Amino acid sequence: MLSRVAENLYWMARYIERAEDTARLLRVTRHLMLDFPGTPTLGWSSLITISGAERLFDENYPRRDEASVLSFLCADRNHGGSILAALGAARENLRTTREVMPREIWEEINQLYLTVGNHLTGGIAQRRRDDFLRMVIRGCQTLVGLIEGSVSHGPVRRFCEIGRLLERADMTTRILDVRSANLLPRSPEVLTPLENLQWMSVLKSLSAHQMYRQRVRNRVRGPDVVRFILQDADFPRSVYRCLDDLCRTFTALPRHHDVVDTTAASRDALLAASGDELARAPDHLHEFVDGVQIGFQHIDDAIRGTWFAGVDAPAPVISG
Repeated sequence: MLSRVAENLYWMARYIERAEDTARLLRVTRHLMLDFPGTPTLGWSSLITISGAERLFDENYPRRDEASVLSFLCADRNHGGSILAALGAARENLRTTREVMPREIWEEINQLYLTVGNHLTGGIAQRRRDDFLRMVIRGCQTLVGLIEGSVSHGPVRRFCEIGRLLERADMTTRILDVRSANLLPRSPEVLTPLENLQWMSVLKSLSAHQMYRQRVRNRVRGPDVVRFILQDADFPRSVYRCLDDLCRTFTALPRHHDVVDTTAASRDALLAASGDELARAPDHLHEFVDGVQIGFQHIDDAIRGTWFAGVDAPAPVISG
């Protein structure tokens, strides 16, 4: 496979995952704000922090209110993490690699992009926002399902899996880091109803609440949430599971040894960390997550150096 095709597939999958995760995060935040409308600092500003685009937002929007944040994260084409921009980038990356993907996947992503654009034209009425975000989530999940169900087990499928898993792990750490900052090291016995709901929102942002309850079989506690999201071996959105799946996926590709070693080092360091220790103070968790995200960058660098630095001329690809 040409390195440009592999890179385009990798970024297509990352952008699909990014659009879905952003929509899910917005939806959970809206529900949280409806339950506690008098506490605006809970939600909208923190979403800009999670996106990692604070400077871009502050340069273009006067306030971190609901309308501005929704516009930035849903419709702003200058922000690569917005739903519309992410789907557009995924569509463009797929357009240049259509010869290796089933036609149904192109048709689905093209239709989803056009539908989202039509909905965003002129803004979305407040009463329709939840339906819109749910439509984005289901559309992205449909794309992932089509890839899983119709792409043969080979390099095309592998690079889609790699992009999805790395993007998912990155978003998981961002959500945990930002959303838990004002909750640690609070004891579960002294948590207010609002703080309990915030921990639940961390789980729901990752579609993790029900799986957490099945695993932990206890009330929602900060240290348990931290351990589950970072280290659970079975939950598909836990950071450990993403890194472990990445290692397995890499081994199906040629020249994988350096990439596997880099990823395994991050995975093993993650598993060795103490969830209780990380939950004692937000600074501990923040520093640890910073280290994990540096590890993600090393993994991305290793992927690029191993498979995307081929001799074939690079095609235009939207990345970042």
